Amino acid sequence: MYEPYPVPDLAHEHKKFRYSNLWTFAKQDLRLLAFLFIIGGFIGLGTGYFWICILVAFAVFFSLQLRSLYLVNEWISNRPYDAPPNLDGIWGALLFNVYRAQRQERIVQAEMVGLIDRAQSSLIALTEAVILTDELHQIEWWNPAAEALLGIQPQDRGRNILTIIRQPDFFEYFNHIDDSPDGIKIQSSVFEENYVQIKLTRFGSESRLLLAYDVTRIHNLEQMRKDFVDNISHELRTPLTVLSGYIETFTDQEDLNPRWKRAFEQMQSQTRRMNALVNDLLLLSRLEGNRQIAKNQIIEMPDLMNQLFDDAQAYNVDYGHTLNLEIDSHCDLIGSDTELASAFSNLITNAIKYTPRGGTITIGWHDDGEHAYFSVEDTGIGIDPRHLPRLTERFYRVDSDRSRQTGGTGLGLAIVKHVLMQHNAWLDVESRENCGSTFKAIFPRERLYYVD
Repeated sequence: MYEPYPVPDLAHEHKKFRYSNLWTFAKQDLRLLAFLFIIGGFIGLGTGYFWICILVAFAVFFSLQLRSLYLVNEWISNRPYDAPPNLDGIWGALLFNVYRAQRQERIVQAEMVGLIDRAQSSLIALTEAVILTDELHQIEWWNPAAEALLGIQPQDRGRNILTIIRQPDFFEYFNHIDDSPDGIKIQSSVFEENYVQIKLTRFGSESRLLLAYDVTRIHNLEQMRKDFVDNISHELRTPLTVLSGYIETFTDQEDLNPRWKRAFEQMQSQTRRMNALVNDLLLLSRLEGNRQIAKNQIIEMPDLMNQLFDDAQAYNVDYGHTLNLEIDSHCDLIGSDTELASAFSNLITNAIKYTPRGGTITIGWHDDGEHAYFSVEDTGIGIDPRHLPRLTERFYRVDSDRSRQTGGTGLGLAIVKHVLMQHNAWLDVESRENCGSTFKAIFPRERLYYVD
């Protein structure tokens, strides 16, 4: 931190000058010149050397102007931060204007330095790491938290940030910031058991601001949750399979008392529902754990769409809806066929279940040159807009009673979201209560394969 330039008091150090126009100062020079000419003229008339005396008077005036010029130059060159010399005439006006502009500049500079000092003090006090890099990605500044979280050392000033944080995930993120708007989580290079969330922001031409904070506790809690869900789901499968087998055996007996038969049928229905829940939990856990698996199959969309349509017709037998299929795109998809088929099937099944009997459901595959999208449009019960932001949360239900009646687990759209995320895609939902809904899975251009 450095001290701002001293700002002298103009009123006390330069009282002689006041804000005025240039003509006021020029008149001082003209009066001086006229005075010298008058004196020289009188002397010349008395001595008989009139023009010589006039020339001498002009030389005196010119010498005074040179002296003023010398004083101005000496002040600007050697003492620019001191009060300027007191001069009359044009040179005095020039000095006054320069001094006034300089003083205002120093005031602004002092304010800026103070503001920068306050900003740096705030950043130094943060527990989050802050690093500034220049256009060449070299480190310019960092706060103490960066030393603790990322291992930045004083000798790292001027080094490329990529030579210090060397994880491949960070290198990929650094070169493709827009692909991960929420940043990335990496393992700390200082403590192996710690995890750090990093967010980069561009400014200027190629400069970057790096923010990082410790997410070890959140990571551990998330891992505990995943382990718990995975373990409990596996543990539940065996007893559920046994129960389902015995219940099915009892239900199939012809001489079973009708009261008991109804009870066993309800038990069988709930067992199927629990099995579906366990299977969805295991699928969701697998999707969360397989982010790095390559998804580069070329999926022939016409074949997949026809298969989905056939499955939907079979599922629709008990609902009596009118099903339509629209394919107006010639591009295929690059990804995992099983995962995408599961996600699309989820959207179709939801539309069938939540549309009153006899409705219309349209399944489509379209593209606009930049994006392609799989869509499911229904004439169902619709969704209140306030529920839309939370639709893809685990176990979130718009209507719990209706979800139980239809056998929903509350995980279908969460699975859809994770499948789409792993394909760089996203889910768009448009819905109005009692007017139906439209679900679109939108894929970027890099996920499209155009057939010649």
